[in-house]
Amino acid sequence: MAEDPYEVGRGGRRAFWADSVADAVEARDSEDPIVVKGGVSPSGVPHIGHFNEIMRGYFVAEALRDRGHEVRQVFTADDKDRLRKVPRQLADLEWNVVGLGEVDAGALGRNLGKPYTDIPDPFGCCDSYGAHFTNLLKKSAELVGVDVEFVSNTQLYADGEFEAVTRRVLERADRARDVLADYQNKVDEEYVPFVPQCEACGKLTEGVTDVDLEVGEVHYVCTDVEAGDQTIEGCGHEGAASLRDGKLPWRFEWPAQWEILGVDFEPFGKDHAEGSWPSGEDIAENVLDIQPPVPMVYEWFTLDGEPLSSSSGNVVTVDEVLDLLEPEVFKYFFVKTPRKQRDFSVEHVDQLVDEFDAFERVYFGEVDPHEDDERELAERAYPMVVDDPREERVRIPYTFAAVLGMTDDPDMREDIARKEGHIPDDAPEWAVEGALARVERARNWARRTGNEFDYELKRTAMPDADFDAATEAALDELADFVAEGHDGEEIQGEIYETAKRHDIDIGEFFAAGYRLLFDDTQGPQLGPFIAKLDREFVVARLRREA
Repeated sequence: MAEDPYEVGRGGRRAFWADSVADAVEARDSEDPIVVKGGVSPSGVPHIGHFNEIMRGYFVAEALRDRGHEVRQVFTADDKDRLRKVPRQLADLEWNVVGLGEVDAGALGRNLGKPYTDIPDPFGCCDSYGAHFTNLLKKSAELVGVDVEFVSNTQLYADGEFEAVTRRVLERADRARDVLADYQNKVDEEYVPFVPQCEACGKLTEGVTDVDLEVGEVHYVCTDVEAGDQTIEGCGHEGAASLRDGKLPWRFEWPAQWEILGVDFEPFGKDHAEGSWPSGEDIAENVLDIQPPVPMVYEWFTLDGEPLSSSSGNVVTVDEVLDLLEPEVFKYFFVKTPRKQRDFSVEHVDQLVDEFDAFERVYFGEVDPHEDDERELAERAYPMVVDDPREERVRIPYTFAAVLGMTDDPDMREDIARKEGHIPDDAPEWAVEGALARVERARNWARRTGNEFDYELKRTAMPDADFDAATEAALDELADFVAEGHDGEEIQGEIYETAKRHDIDIGEFFAAGYRLLFDDTQGPQLGPFIAKLDREFVVARLRREA
């Protein structure tokens, strides 16, 4: 029997889960190249949940390469699957997400039941619906710098790669039925493990009437197919399909892929761990007579607390994420154990960036780790996350970068960052450029979330603002306090106390601060925000000097 997918990669002596998986793969004593596989059905907009499978495979592949193995990382586009329902959103090749009203949704509806690769691309730019969304997934990998070989199931069937294993499954149909009956309802004596494609309407049908392996044909009637809560109508055509003109059901197709591609390791989500994996393992061993690959189950991601779903439209794409984060920060997100469900929070990506920055400092020995295995984890995983580890690299704290994003002047951004000590005097030019590149991402984050940094700081000229004598005196007093170097909470408290001492309405005093900084009457929590700015600027502005 194969390994328990819930146990593979749990750790043991290893600080990095990918090393534990590599141990299990090496224990198989497989010949190089070792094949690491993932796969997804290109049913709609690919999101970071789909990318989970690529990144889990990537880290294991890298761990094996570190040990001197030749590794082939492949990813199957299960694009001969049928379109079961029309998604709520689609995306063009520039990642612009659109609603169905902006494409020919009716054409999609008329193609329900057909393989993704037989459905026209709604955007007219790729060979098919399936090719379009596979290309988006390819672009995701390229954006993050992960080299993956994409394989089309449709092409494998067309090239005859599935033919031998399909024939073997059909020759052993009785055995296949007995095995499948333990995992799936409605497996009776008439069940045939093959899904022909109707030559008349192009839909995948389940109305098999006869199998003739001497001539390599499956006879069928194109019947209705239940797809979730709806019925996809068949056209009633009676015909015959070759073993290339159809496909294996998913529970047989998955282990067939293992044989065809020579898969040694495959990660998968917990939905497969509780359903398809047990049957796939059984079919591999008792129908196909092959050894299943080393498995590993991973938990799903949520997006701001809600399940990711292409069909419902609750997605965040890799392209969107990289508008907010450097690729290495996004890679770091997948370094964490796959056993724990993780939430990707757009609102709180600053916390993820802070974690990455600390991870980087541990790697370079700039700070002591909080836990014993944290340094080992950094030593193993950091070089897989950052293509060119260089100690001179500079990271501006993310929220401070968001503050810098309140001004468009690049020279001013650099000057402020230097004054506040976030860019060392001896930093090389490439490091300065890389550090300041974070500013645009942090500004995108502020604008996307509408958070406390989503304001335009008036740095170049002080807004016109007239205050009475009491307010001016209070602002001068607050400037003196800020000049002493207090933190955000202390400044916030002092704003209240200063207003009280000068008998000024609290709201009006806050509005005075916002007017001087933003030429507005409202803004972020003032004390903590002021503490993030360069002190010299804040003091001068409170004194109405610049």
